[in-house]
Amino acid sequence: MSAYRFCRSDDIALLVDALNRCWSPYFPGEPPLTPAAFKRSIRDLQVWCSSCMVAFSDSDPIGVLIGAKRPSGTLVHKIAVHPDHRRQGHGRHLLASLGSKLAILGPRRISAEIPETLDAACALFNASGFAAETLLTDYVWEGDSDVRDATPISQEKDGGFVIPITMDDLAANGLLEEAHSHVSWARSVETLTARKDDMAGLAVASDERIEAYVLYMKRDTDAEIVSLRSCIDNGGPRLKQLLSRLRAQGVGTLRFPRVHPAETSKDCLETLGFRAAGRHLVYAAMARSD
Repeated sequence: MSAYRFCRSDDIALLVDALNRCWSPYFPGEPPLTPAAFKRSIRDLQVWCSSCMVAFSDSDPIGVLIGAKRPSGTLVHKIAVHPDHRRQGHGRHLLASLGSKLAILGPRRISAEIPETLDAACALFNASGFAAETLLTDYVWEGDSDVRDATPISQEKDGGFVIPITMDDLAANGLLEEAHSHVSWARSVETLTARKDDMAGLAVASDERIEAYVLYMKRDTDAEIVSLRSCIDNGGPRLKQLLSRLRAQGVGTLRFPRVHPAETSKDCLETLGFRAAGRHLVYAAMARSD
C-alpha cells in the first residue's frame, strides 16, 4: 500500500536514503548522496525539507521529490520514482501534492530544469500541467587559437588591465542583479552568495569601470563558469582576454552550464570558442489546489 508525506528538517537521513534508492538507479555514474552533500544543497540552493516529499510502499521509499524555495518560486530540484514502481502515478501525485500545498502557502510559481534527453521526466511535467518555458544550453570551451594568441589587455592602448575580483566586488559595483535576472537556479545571485568562498574571479578594468568579468570554480585542470559578462558594447576582445588568462593559469576545459538565451547570446559564445554540449527544458506552472 502506498503512502506519501512531506518531510521535516529532521528527515535528512530519510531523504538521502530515498534519493539513493530512487534517483541513483538512473544515474549510476554519480556517487551516492551523503547527508553532508544534502545539507550543502540546503545552503547553496535553498532546498527546504518542508518542500520535499517521499512516497512509500510499506516502509520502503519508492519515490522522492526535492524542492528548493525562494520568494520568487519553488524549484523541483529532483524527482524520481524507483524503477520497479514507475507508471503507477507516483510522480504525478508528488507534483500535485506540492502544488496543492504551495497554492495555499506560496510561492505559487513552480519550475523545473529538465535535461531534454530525459523523455520520461519531460512527459511527466507535460502531463502534470507544466509548460515548457525556455531552453537552457550547456556550453564547453576547450580553447582556440584566437584566444591563446590574444594580446594581453595590459598591453592595449586603452589602458585596460586584468585584475582579480570577487563576487562582493561585483555586488559593490552594482553588476550582479541585472546580470543575473535570467539565469538558472544554480547560478542565481542567491546561490552565488552561498558559494562565494568557493569561487575565483577575473575582471578587465579601465580607469573608470569594470568592462568584463568571469566568476568560476576550478577543479584540477577544468573549471566551471558561474558568471561571464561584458559590461560594454563589443566586449568580445575583453572576454577573450579573460579566457586567455584562464588558459594561462592551466585551465584546459571550461564548462558553462544552463545558459539562458537572454543571459549570453549563442553567437557570442560560439565566437569565443564555446560549443553546445546539452540542453535543459525549463518547465513552469502556477500552483493549484485542485
